Amino acid sequence: MRGHPSASLSRGVSPKNHDRRSARERLQAQRAKEHARSRRRRQAVVAGSVLAVLGAAGGLAVWAATAGSGGSSSDNETARPRQATGGDRPAVPVGAPDAPSTLTVWEDFRCPACQQFEVGFRPVIHELEDAGHLKAEYHLVTIIDGNTGGQGSLNAANAALCAQDAGRFREYHDVLYSNQPKDELDDKFADKQHLIKLAGKVKGLVTPAFTQCVNDGRYNGFVRKSSEAFSRSGYGGTPTVLLNGKNLAKEKNGHFTPKDLRKAVLAASKGKQPGKVPTTGTSTAPSTTPGTAPSTGASHRTGGSPEDS
Repeated sequence: MRGHPSASLSRGVSPKNHDRRSARERLQAQRAKEHARSRRRRQAVVAGSVLAVLGAAGGLAVWAATAGSGGSSSDNETARPRQATGGDRPAVPVGAPDAPSTLTVWEDFRCPACQQFEVGFRPVIHELEDAGHLKAEYHLVTIIDGNTGGQGSLNAANAALCAQDAGRFREYHDVLYSNQPKDELDDKFADKQHLIKLAGKVKGLVTPAFTQCVNDGRYNGFVRKSSEAFSRSGYGGTPTVLLNGKNLAKEKNGHFTPKDLRKAVLAASKGKQPGKVPTTGTSTAPSTTPGTAPSTGASHRTGGSPEDS
């Protein structure tokens, strides 16, 4: 008596031919996936908005498209992290509030180009902040969530704002970019427990208050307002970086290096008093409690002197 063909095989198709067809179909599916990924990457580069970081940072593209707003209607629209600025353009200030220069950064924690910028420019930015020459204002947005789905941009931004309440925004911000998934389609930052685990790399950050803030999504509304502001801005891609109001993507034909940033900031500081930076601690302690309207002061950093060259 003839045996019945396997349920996975079509009638009249030999197992050998079926295996060949399956392998061919898998290859076609993989090629289609890679083609789609390549197309998304090409679409991510915005003409005229490329901040080409040569020097230590290497090449840098700009991730663009629709900024996902993230969150839901149940988010607390009024909750604001300590010392964060509210209004129509929510931001987290880092550095001496009276520093002569301001670096405005719009970025997404899932954005590969943002990670390249942060890794390349971080040492110089920290150096200038710590010396009182520069303050940074971070606007956290959710472009990748909007483009590819997921909640990693939103959850990571909320966690960073929870770290701001603990006076550890800068440290945790850097940890997130140092641990960004290799593939922007990998939504690992959507896992709140993973974000809390990463917070363990920042001394003293993991507390019951921080954990609850992350799990509750306390600042999702704040992040959503920032993303909406980005959508209205017309910048078109992340990272968007401005020094004293000037878009660095348009400076030096888009070839702006960390060395150029140091030179520009020190030139702006010439003849001016550096901002006041505390001798201890990473941020000042505001009088308000987390989730309420805070003062508009900026986070402070340990002092130091940058190189003049």
